[in-house]
Amino acid sequence: MERSAVIALGGNALVNKNARFASFEDQREVVETTARQIAQLMYQGWRVAITHGNGPQVGDLLLISHMAHEAQREIPQIPLDAANASTQGSLGYLIVQAVRNALATNDTKSEIAAVVTQVVVDRADPAFRNPTKFVGPSYGIEEANELSIRLGWRMKEDRGRGWRRVVASPKPREIVELPVIRELMERGVSVVTVGGGGIPVVKEGDKLKGVAAVIDKDHASSLLATGLEAELLAIIAPVEHVCMDFGKPTQRPLDRLSAGEAKRLLAAGQFPQGSMGPKIEAAISFLEAGGSNVLITDPPNLIRGIVGETGTRIKP
Repeated sequence: MERSAVIALGGNALVNKNARFASFEDQREVVETTARQIAQLMYQGWRVAITHGNGPQVGDLLLISHMAHEAQREIPQIPLDAANASTQGSLGYLIVQAVRNALATNDTKSEIAAVVTQVVVDRADPAFRNPTKFVGPSYGIEEANELSIRLGWRMKEDRGRGWRRVVASPKPREIVELPVIRELMERGVSVVTVGGGGIPVVKEGDKLKGVAAVIDKDHASSLLATGLEAELLAIIAPVEHVCMDFGKPTQRPLDRLSAGEAKRLLAAGQFPQGSMGPKIEAAISFLEAGGSNVLITDPPNLIRGIVGETGTRIKP
């Protein structure tokens, strides 16, 4: 697909990192800044598929659901796959509206739409046997034990934050709505899709069923970029560049990397799993599947990164 990009927005592009709980209006204000850059890309003729994280929003929704259930036990708790779907819808609305408003400022007629997206995972994925992804609020040990017994939640201690629910984070295998997304983009419509890594589903014969899991957003974005044969995968991170020795006196930014260099640095422990690791893995997967160009940078530098002025470029 000519002049197409998948832009993976991290949580820093959706919420104020200094706010414990972000109101919808707070999120709108943060999103509008990034939306102006995306609108500028569309004005230049790019068709974009925008993906996004939803960790804070899912956590807030699960907390609201839990508090409502505790106050009135007849109110059922929202299952995790439904929470993912709900936040995909609300964030998709927010991003589409912000981009449309930015396009109107430039009198650009490009179209954009949100697609609630399911992503198939493998029921046999080892991640289901060893859940590691924290979701929702923290609890004391007694309440964590009670929730574990009453609701069947797996609970682990999140260092410094108390006990939290953990769920599986399986690898994405197939994007169910990919044919629809591809057709929309071929018709010139940009798309907001695969929010939060997609709603995780498993196949049971010819049926789909949601499961309690969280798919890594960057891995799902890489799979999407491969399926769309996108020219560019742009991963929006909290930092302007990927760095060697991050946080150390010897820290230095990396402007350009080959996929092979990225793999060697990843194996050497330069990119931890809790921060840059999944982004580098996603970049390598896209390039090894035939992709040609990955950019990693922060929200204010998306346009400058695409034209080569800043950010980290990873190529085959």
